[in-house]
Amino acid sequence: MIRTESLIKRLLLIVLLCIPSVAYSANKLEGVRIWAAPESTRVVFDLREPPKYSHFTLTSPYRLVVDLTTTATGLDLNKIENNSKLVKRVRISKPPKKGTLRLVIDLVKPAKANLFALSPTAPYGNRLVVDLEGGNQSPKTVKVEPEQKLRDIIVAIDAGHGGDDPGSIGPSGIYEKKVALQIAKKVEAKINATPGMRAIMTRSGDYFVNLNKRSEIARNSKADLLVSIHADAFTSPQPQGASVWVLSMRRANSEIGRWLEQKEKHSELLGGAGEIIQNADNEQYLAMTLLDMSMDRSMAISHNIAGDVLANLGKVTRLHKHKPEAASLAVLKSPDIPSILVETGFISNHKEERLLTQRDHQNNIANAVHKGVVRYFENNPPANTMMASKSGIKHKVTAGESLSVIAHRYQVSVDSIKKANKLKSNTLYIGQKLIIPRA
Repeated sequence: MIRTESLIKRLLLIVLLCIPSVAYSANKLEGVRIWAAPESTRVVFDLREPPKYSHFTLTSPYRLVVDLTTTATGLDLNKIENNSKLVKRVRISKPPKKGTLRLVIDLVKPAKANLFALSPTAPYGNRLVVDLEGGNQSPKTVKVEPEQKLRDIIVAIDAGHGGDDPGSIGPSGIYEKKVALQIAKKVEAKINATPGMRAIMTRSGDYFVNLNKRSEIARNSKADLLVSIHADAFTSPQPQGASVWVLSMRRANSEIGRWLEQKEKHSELLGGAGEIIQNADNEQYLAMTLLDMSMDRSMAISHNIAGDVLANLGKVTRLHKHKPEAASLAVLKSPDIPSILVETGFISNHKEERLLTQRDHQNNIANAVHKGVVRYFENNPPANTMMASKSGIKHKVTAGESLSVIAHRYQVSVDSIKKANKLKSNTLYIGQKLIIPRA
């Protein structure tokens, strides 16, 4: 009897000793992902439960220390994929107290850190996101072009999704973010090969860019157009065909349009800015923004370009709709930049998923987008661009004509004629051929 009581006491003691251990490790670190962008890096900690955390920075060497309370892990952090130029590595360090998991992010240089937790959003669970912006960056020099120089038409190419936002996933596991980037790069190359045009990419690798940031990149580059490349999806595998979307001041009136709007919100949740979308999704605020007169012009241009792109897509692939569709999509909401979203096909459809991974089909899609964009700008070139000068009216100078007379006849300025023809003076000679830029 005594031995039995003694054994029971020992068992109770073991159980009591184990209770604090269980309490200390109520949460678990299940994964670490590092997404590197050109000027920043995102580190994502995947957790079983919502994180309780604190952080601080250290110098000599530069480090960011993150303490996760009541958390444990069995991960080997040496096996994490890392192509960041800002983060050396992520490692575990001695905790300040029992039950705390101390993670150290070793940095190449000083960095501004922004940490926030995200609740589960398929395919991910609870997350702690660490956004790092490199410090001590030398200021970018903005090259000011001479006033008289004709400029290129600039097209911002936006590859949808990226990083911890895979976009839609095809039946065989193909990620939309990969297909979108492959096609976007092909469009970029074709734009850059076109005289008088230049492309800039909102993302050039596998990392996430906030939807508002995409428009900001286009604006900072003084883009004349933003083209966002995606691959569509739906709840059933039947829908197929490419489509082109423009901004709607109202919610989409088609089922697929509403699905697209929801998918965009889901992308922001995956990318780590869901709270921004939720707080900014205010119809009154949006209506005030869209009242800007420039929005009317941008929407009209967007619709015309969408029509040209759609006509060319119809020559190389099946179309879902033969007219541009409209939805309330954040990437299209910049009031001063015409913007279109090209859905290259339904990745949720078995046949189109296979097509979208084929180089020849991707090239055909990129050609169609390129031709549609070029066709629009050839017919409607912005003022003071090389394309405007090349597509202008040709005029042969006759006796008695001066620059002012010719300018008045065509309703353009004398300076614009001089710029288009690289004239250093107002002197003309009979028989001289001039290019008259579009008004």
